[in-house]
Amino acid sequence: MTVIKIGLVDDHVLFRSGMKALLKENKKYSVMLEADNGEDLIKKLNKSTLPDVLILDTQMPKIDGGSTAKWLRNNFPQIKILVLTHQEDAETVLTMIRMGVKGYLLKNSSVEEFSDALLKVANNEIYYPEFVTRHLVHNINIDYNLAKLNSREVEFLKLSATELTYKEIAEHMCISSRTVEAYREQLFEKLQIKSRIGLVLYAIKNNIIEI
Repeated sequence: MTVIKIGLVDDHVLFRSGMKALLKENKKYSVMLEADNGEDLIKKLNKSTLPDVLILDTQMPKIDGGSTAKWLRNNFPQIKILVLTHQEDAETVLTMIRMGVKGYLLKNSSVEEFSDALLKVANNEIYYPEFVTRHLVHNINIDYNLAKLNSREVEFLKLSATELTYKEIAEHMCISSRTVEAYREQLFEKLQIKSRIGLVLYAIKNNIIEI
């Protein structure tokens, strides 16, 4: 069994101790690094033994979570980040997503949800709970000049980032439900994406959508 190496970055020692004890119960994880903040993490990271997943808080002294995630994206993009924080405001959530974090979770989440999120992030999947996707949907504007898609694909992408059902999208675009399904499958195949939220995230990362 391949052991997944975990790094903990949080300025609360008691919280880190609790997380370490929780992770120790599962043999597939090994906590190999702890840091008080981003500055401490940068000092402790060893290029030869990097963690697979970093569990990162957002509010920390010296170098906070957002700046830490940005530094990691530029220096060690292979490290997957799961944010674990008390902050659920749109500004913080969207900042961390722009920095490429794989998962975002609140500290009052259940152990089961945390375990699910950590496993998904470790497997290079995305884990965003409902409040995160809600922030994404409510803070989207599309710049048509930046899009590398045709106008109808961009229109479909924009509507996919709303709360409309696919049937309602078809009505809005004056096309059949089957045509909407075709647009969706074309974009899934073209962009190598498997879900509706994946379309939105792709557009954000490629500057088609600004949040």
